Amino acid sequence: MESDTVVQTGGTDGEVMAAIEDGPQEEFILADINTDEAYLTVPLAEAASLPAWR
Repeated sequence: MESDTVVQTGGTDGEVMAAIEDGPQEEFILADINTDEAYLTVPLAEAASLPAWR
């Protein structure tokens, strides 16, 4: 399966934000707020903790 790709134009840096969405299943959301549809979601239970990212 081919993943969707987003090509950055204009040479600007992205600004990234993270959030946790409550609901039937809590989700971790990571998004580039300067680009439409540039986000990913992961079930919170499967998201890496900050120390694990280091």
